[in-house]
Formats: sequence, structure tokens, C-alpha cells
Amino acid sequence: MSFEVAGEAYDRFMGRYSQPLAVGFADLLEVTAGQRALDVGCGPGAFTAPLVDRLGAEQVSAIDPSAPFVETCHARFPGVDVRRGAAESLPWDDDSYDVSGACLVVHFMTDPVGGVSEMKRVTREGGWVGATVWDLAGSRAPMAPLWTAFAEVAPEQPDERGFQGGSRESLRSILEGAALRDVEVSELPVTVTHPGFDEWWQPYLHGVGPAGEVVAALDPERRREVEETLRRSLGDGPFDITAVAWAGRGRA
Repeated sequence: MSFEVAGEAYDRFMGRYSQPLAVGFADLLEVTAGQRALDVGCGPGAFTAPLVDRLGAEQVSAIDPSAPFVETCHARFPGVDVRRGAAESLPWDDDSYDVSGACLVVHFMTDPVGGVSEMKRVTREGGWVGATVWDLAGSRAPMAPLWTAFAEVAPEQPDERGFQGGSRESLRSILEGAALRDVEVSELPVTVTHPGFDEWWQPYLHGVGPAGEVVAALDPERRREVEETLRRSLGDGPFDITAVAWAGRGRA
């Protein structure tokens, strides 16, 4: 899985969806002034941003395995304790935070139950621990048009529907498996207006994440076929794409 890319490349690919999603996620976790919060799998800082806005940089920590993402997040949010590492082995003491969240991350964890269990460990008793994952099983992720085109042009390519956490039941199972209490899973929709087809399509050509890797692996002719299929489906623009994430929370 390739996330060793510049933070700006990820922003163009997913940030346009993850940034508004992160605000709704912070609301779900009831992030309010006076708390300390942890962003697990922070990427370039989509969820870090609303945490800093509400709590101040000194009250926020963040972690990600990607060196370029850690560098970008640190540069964007001076004062935040940003570290490189994995969710499954967090470098903070027990009960260090009032709230911890993983926005669009658990489906990429090697051990999602272990990662959420670590989030629970570093969160004080009664604090919210939460996670979001696009509705991959229901084909309601931002990448859904691409996977629909692949099903027509290159059906041998694997998609993301089976990723862990990508359904209500799967995400609930992860949170309950980590022994969180009062687990709830709800939908968080995000609508993005794309001014034109090229603005939507170009970020998929930079090898970011599973979708970008699949596009990069195509030979030029198959890539043109996919692009032409998508142009017929989406049009020249502007057009809206509504993505829906499963958002879960439980108490430590």
C-alpha cells in the first residue's frame, strides 16, 4: 500500500473528502475545549486540523507510519506532538488523552482490533475512542465511480469492498473487539463539487492508495479505456459526488 507520497498529493486525492469528514467526526467524538486528543493515522492532518482548532496545538498529538505525511503534518501544525509510528504500538502512556480518533485508517491497519485497543489504552476511562471508514462494502466511497469503471473495463482488478471496517457490521466488530463500551456506528455523508472531469481524475494518476496503485499498474491503452468510460459516466462537469463513511465510537 503506497502512502509514501507528498502530503499535497494525498490532499488532492482524498483531502477534499477527508477534511470535511474530519469536522463531522470531531463533532461525533464531542471534542471540546479543555481536552487532550490523539489523531491516529493522521496523514497530512485532515483530522488534526479540527482538533487543533478546538483544543489548541499543545493539546493534540498525532501519529502516522508515513514519513512524508509526518513531515507535512508537523509543518502545518507547529506545536502538535507528531510522531512516526504504527497504531498497533502507540508511544504514549496509559490514560494520556480524553479522546482518540482514527479517520479513514482502520482498514489499512495490520491489526485493526489491536490498533483500536491501543487507542483505548491511551484514552482515559469514559473517553470516546472512534474511527471512520468509507462505506466500501456499499460502494459509497469517493472512489466508487472508478471501481465501477474497472468492473466494466478491467474486471480482474481487485476493489476495496472487502476491506476491514468498510461496513457497519465490520466496523462495529472492530470496536467491540477492542472492548470499547457503548459502541455506536452511524453514517457521515460528504458531498464534494468537482468543477471539471480533469480536476477529479488527475489525482488518481499519482499512485496514492489502492485506487492509485491499480490505475498506475494499467498499461496506457487500458488506462485510456478506463478514463473514457469515466468521462461518459461523469461528464465534463461540474458534478457532485456524495461519499458516505461509517463513523463509530465507543467509550474506553
